[in-house]
Amino acid sequence: MPDLAHEALHAGPVAGVDEAGRGPLAGPVVAAAVILPASGFPDGLNDSKQVKPADRERLFGLLMQCAVVGVGIVEPEEIDRLNILQATMKAMTLAVDALGTAPGHVLVDGNRLPRWHWPATAIVKGDAKSLSIAAASIVAKHTRDQLMLAAALDYPHYDWASNKGYGSPRHLAALRDHGPTPLHRRSFAPVARAYLSS
Repeated sequence: MPDLAHEALHAGPVAGVDEAGRGPLAGPVVAAAVILPASGFPDGLNDSKQVKPADRERLFGLLMQCAVVGVGIVEPEEIDRLNILQATMKAMTLAVDALGTAPGHVLVDGNRLPRWHWPATAIVKGDAKSLSIAAASIVAKHTRDQLMLAAALDYPHYDWASNKGYGSPRHLAALRDHGPTPLHRRSFAPVARAYLSS
């Protein structure tokens, strides 16, 4: 389980940063930055993929009450313009900017850091090691899931309520049958093929 060992290595408020939505064919990439309070944060923080949706929703609500949270969102059109890696780096930068307070250090899930002015450390599988990154993982995942659930009402054929924009068989079949939507990432191969055949 993640702990605060990485946070303890740095002075000042430490923000954890993680993203959700690098791999889907549709929808935005969402990053979150979270500065946990010294005490009183919820139990059960972990890599969002290891947390059930109902528990993610509960933890999200508790984090929004007790922590300093920033969210950054980059939409599909900009993902196509920048590429998904650079769009993810931008979303992370927007998330830290949105904290409204300058962190003393930033812990980022993964092996790359955005080009920014904050001192930062990249931690591979950080959402399973750092509580701050785990908290950011939950905020990013829940936020993006809610966006895709809302989009599913407008585009019901693609089963986004279930697949959240990932390339599930039902999503791919709908992409072939109905063509891409404005929320699809044109630079991703299955979507590009659907554009060529439409």
